[in-house]
Amino acid sequence: MRILHTADWHLGKRLEQSERTDEHQAFLNWLILTLQTEKIDVLIVAGDIFDTGSPSNAAFEQYYGFLRQVKDTPCREVIIIGGNHDSISTLNAPSALLKYFNVHIIGGVPEEFTDQIIEIKNPSGELELVVCAVPFLRDRDIRLSVSGETAEERENRIKQGICDHYHRFKEYITDYKTKHIPVIATGHLFAAGSSTSDSEKEIHVGNLGQVGGDQFPQEFDYVALGHIHRPQVINQMNHIRYSGSPIPLSFSETDDRKQVIVLEFTAGKMVSLEEIEVPAYRKLIRIKGDFEKVKTKLVLLENPGTMYPAWVEVQVETETFIFDLDEQLNTLIVNKPFIDRIFPRQLRTRAARNLDEQTGEAMALTDLDPKTVFLKRCAAEFPDKDHAELLLTFNEVLEYMAQKEDKP
Repeated sequence: MRILHTADWHLGKRLEQSERTDEHQAFLNWLILTLQTEKIDVLIVAGDIFDTGSPSNAAFEQYYGFLRQVKDTPCREVIIIGGNHDSISTLNAPSALLKYFNVHIIGGVPEEFTDQIIEIKNPSGELELVVCAVPFLRDRDIRLSVSGETAEERENRIKQGICDHYHRFKEYITDYKTKHIPVIATGHLFAAGSSTSDSEKEIHVGNLGQVGGDQFPQEFDYVALGHIHRPQVINQMNHIRYSGSPIPLSFSETDDRKQVIVLEFTAGKMVSLEEIEVPAYRKLIRIKGDFEKVKTKLVLLENPGTMYPAWVEVQVETETFIFDLDEQLNTLIVNKPFIDRIFPRQLRTRAARNLDEQTGEAMALTDLDPKTVFLKRCAAEFPDKDHAELLLTFNEVLEYMAQKEDKP
């Protein structure tokens, strides 16, 4: 049996106001072809199918169009879990219908714990694989709020709640393991030691809920993770992996190799694990330096040869604001049709005691997220105090607001 693991599609994602629809469609077309050429039996999507809880019509069209096309491939079963960006109700709404087409949706933790356990049978009707389809575990799924608890107690409670959820499967999968049926688990979380990019939202109160690879039950033959956009192995445990996002979702991912993971099981054992590179459909390029340096780098840029023209983030380090920066930069790319758009950033440098102590301050409003604004306000109001406890509370409020629409 061959399984493909992917995650973090973020359909409907924009880079500022720029649509990513074409890039996502190119990936989905490639994925359909890959399901065919690799003769995939089971597709696992480990969360963050959509970028927001209220996807656009275009995002829905891509999602359902893809699921329809899957039925024209060798892939017999599709398992989709909800991520922290996904709305439980939005994902689960068509689940009863999609189940008739062997598409299993676990948008959130179901009322019946065992509904997360999905049995996969071969064309002859024989049980061949079991998937413990664990979605993003929201705060209400894993712990009860305790009044007056310290930051350390709160962190331990979150971690323990996540671990307990996974270890609870052990009593249900023992029989499968004795029959040499492989068991795969999914997850959408922040694992200890993973390397993030700029585009992941912090989850579980500032990532305090991170768990180590050795905290997953040993009974799992593979753990298919989502949430982190850089593909990586957790704690050097080859069977616990993030597949990463299929397209770069921020300029911090410009050098990442995008991929999906293909597993093969024979006679109850994993006999191969292959990383298949996803083609780059649009190159995101980051240029940084003083004004003269970035102009030189921009002029020297060569055609990356991708399907769609490149987007370039230009970070200009300057002591004074450059009012016509956009116009000057756009003039330099008039004869470069392979550059579609420039995203200018002005980083204010202030003279310090020496050049090594110069600091950059982002001047673009789009660079300011709620957490950054909150920290700046804390620094202004309470300059001599530790803001750790305030930040924990603020992160809990952000998480609560993000989950509010899914609250039953």
